[in-house]
Formats: sequence, structure tokens, C-alpha cells
Amino acid sequence: MSEPDWVEHVLWWHLYPLGFVGAHPADPAPGPDEHRLSRITDWLDYAVELGASGLALGPVFASRSHGYDTTDHYRIDPRLGDDADFDALVAQARSRGLRILLDGVFNHVGTDFPRFRDALSGGDTSWFRVRNGAFATFEGHDGLIALDHRNPEVVDYTVDVMCHWLDRGADGWRLDAAYAVPDRFWAQVLPRVRAAHPQAWFVGEVIHGDYAARVRDSTFDSVTQYELWKAIWSSLNDGNFHELDWSLTRHDELLDTFVPLTFIGNHDVTRIASQLTNPDHVEHALVILLTTGGTPSVYAGDESAYRGVKEDRFGGDDAVRPEFRSPGEGVGPHGQQVFRAHQHLIGLRRRHPWLHTARTAPLRVTNRGYVYVSRAAAGADALVVALNVDDAPLPLALPELGFTAGEVIAGSGAPPQEIVTDTTVPGQGWLILSPR
Repeated sequence: MSEPDWVEHVLWWHLYPLGFVGAHPADPAPGPDEHRLSRITDWLDYAVELGASGLALGPVFASRSHGYDTTDHYRIDPRLGDDADFDALVAQARSRGLRILLDGVFNHVGTDFPRFRDALSGGDTSWFRVRNGAFATFEGHDGLIALDHRNPEVVDYTVDVMCHWLDRGADGWRLDAAYAVPDRFWAQVLPRVRAAHPQAWFVGEVIHGDYAARVRDSTFDSVTQYELWKAIWSSLNDGNFHELDWSLTRHDELLDTFVPLTFIGNHDVTRIASQLTNPDHVEHALVILLTTGGTPSVYAGDESAYRGVKEDRFGGDDAVRPEFRSPGEGVGPHGQQVFRAHQHLIGLRRRHPWLHTARTAPLRVTNRGYVYVSRAAAGADALVVALNVDDAPLPLALPELGFTAGEVIAGSGAPPQEIVTDTTVPGQGWLILSPR
């Protein structure tokens, strides 16, 4: 594993800045004099209260619409503010011990990207992929013009952009649509950036395919773990923990070579509270996220059970990328409960940093009940996790699972800090125990 040491302790609070501050969609769009990036600064104490140790920011660079159609990688989007606003955000985050992860789009650019405007008017076209006499686009989106990653100038440009913002205080990069970019391109870019910034972290957005091979060939530190994301909500909805168990076996194989970025929500998918059939299972999903190996990310709003469904249409992302006004606004009793569960489980995760590379093993698997143990990759640390999505209670006898006893350290309806040999997981409940 090549990742920097600090990544073991990071837990990202992920937000989509343009939506978060009400800059997109917005008519009229705010101007730089509104300094809306400072609204994120106003939420930093909330992020610390939640337990996060880093901010994973969506696009903040100049663009025409949603941020992924970049027009200038060296300039903060005017709808968010300016360079001084970014510097202030970094400084305030640093003062609270929060890392900063930036979102870089290097597969494609927007139609207002200066080199594309020049190419369109008859200038140099070498920065862009051309097919059958037309400029190639990203997945058929006319506003997203595909870069030619064979061009050494594109390599140099990407290296320079990354280093520019790492110099300004960022700690790493999420690389958007990394799956659409040849691995050899990243393998040319990232070693050069690491040479200047050896403590930077790079995670590629990869949805399908051979994750381990992509990490090896591209030199990423990590990729997005969509397989586990799908298995978590799907197994809870279907009452089929065999799916989750299979996915965790696959997940353990990945951990032998790298640590994936794990999540139960992000800016591109339906929110977990809407994805799950039973809203009580949000806590179950969170328990899985925070007791298995990985670098966890919590999507802003999910910690308060925000709802939102992604739709396949123009503006279909808007519901999962809303404006945030003030902490706690519009959050009902269920959202408050989910927030407290996040605080408690994030605290547990941060008190057990070995979970970053933990391996899991099943102790009992049925359709609607799942008991597994998470063990440290090195050392004797372990946690027993029991999930129940049946209405009937789930008996739990620790000696039958290979342990003398266990201390209940978290759970629904569980007596805290109690050492037991036998206990019961309530219907639709969960427990975490420290085994003896």
C-alpha cells in the first residue's frame, strides 16, 4: 500500500459546494462578491461536532454549470467566490484539524475551456479526442469535451494543476471519471505529483471492473468502492445478507493491496434514507460502513437522514445536491436520532483506527440476520457486529461464536458497557461488541 500515513485516521465529510451554498442551480447565479464559499467555512464546527477529520469537496473550479464542465482549473468558480475565499477555507479547516480533498476533472472539459474555444474556431485541436471529424464527448454529453490523454501537454497540464492546489493547501484529489481515462495517463501524472507532494492522496472514481488492477496500473492510492455500496443497501432491502457476505469477501481481497474509499451515499446516487425501504435501516448501513475496512466518507445531509432521489433526466441530480442553510434546520426526530448514531459510530471508528485495514469474517449468516467479526490486519483487536432486519429478536451466544464473552459497546436497545455471554439483538436492531 502506498497511501500516506494520515489516511488511516481520516473520515471525510463529503459535500457538493455549488449545491451546498445555493450557487447551482440558481437564477440569477451569484457573483464572486457574494463569497459563498464562506458558507462552507461556517459549517466547519458542525463537521468537527459530527466527528469528521476531513472535507471532501466537489468541484470548486470555474465552470459553466454543474462544476464538472471545467473552464479554468486555476480559478475558483466565481459563483463560489475567489482565491482568497479558498485560502480562508483551507486556513479555517486547518485550524480545526480538517484535511481537504479536491475534486479534479481531467477526463473532459467544458465547452468554454479556452483551448477548446480556440480549437473550435480553427486552432490547435491536439488537446482533444477527435472521432470521424467531430470532437469526442464524455458519455454523449455535448457540453463535456473529451481530452486526448496521449498528448504530453495534457499530462504536463494535469500535473501542474494538481501541484498548484496542493501547494495552496489541499491534501489530495478525487479524480472524476477516472474509469474513462487510460491508466497509463495516471501512471505518467501521479508519480510526478507525488515527487513534489509525497503526502498527497489520490482516489479514482471507478464504478465497475477490476479495482485492484486499476490501482496497480494507474498508481492510484484508492478507488471508490461501489460494489460494497450496492451490496449494503441491496442486502438490507432484500433481506439477503448472503449478498453482503459475498461482497465483504471480495472487499477483503481488495484490502490485501489497497484501501478503498467506502461510502453509503455521495453526490451521484440516491440518498441512503431514500434508497432503503425501511428508514430504520440507515443505522444498519452506517454500522457496516464504520466497522469494515476502508477510508469512510459521509455525504453531507446523510448524517441527518436527508432524503433525495436521483433521476435520469436534466436536473435529475438536484434533489441529492440541495442548498444547506443552517445546522439542524428542518431535521426532525428521526434525523436527530440518525445524527446521534453518526456521532457515536464515527467516534467508535476513530477510537479504533485499526478498522481502516480490518478484515471481516462471517460468524453467522442467514437471509435476515448477519453476525461478523472485524479483526485488525495485525494484532489481536477485534469487534463482533450483529445485524438483524427481522421483526423477531436474534439470540446471540458468544461462546457459540468462539468467544468467552463480549462487552456491548454500541447498539439499538442495548445496555451500554455491559459484559455478556448471551444477549439478544432486538428486532430490526444491531449490536457491536468487544469480544473477550
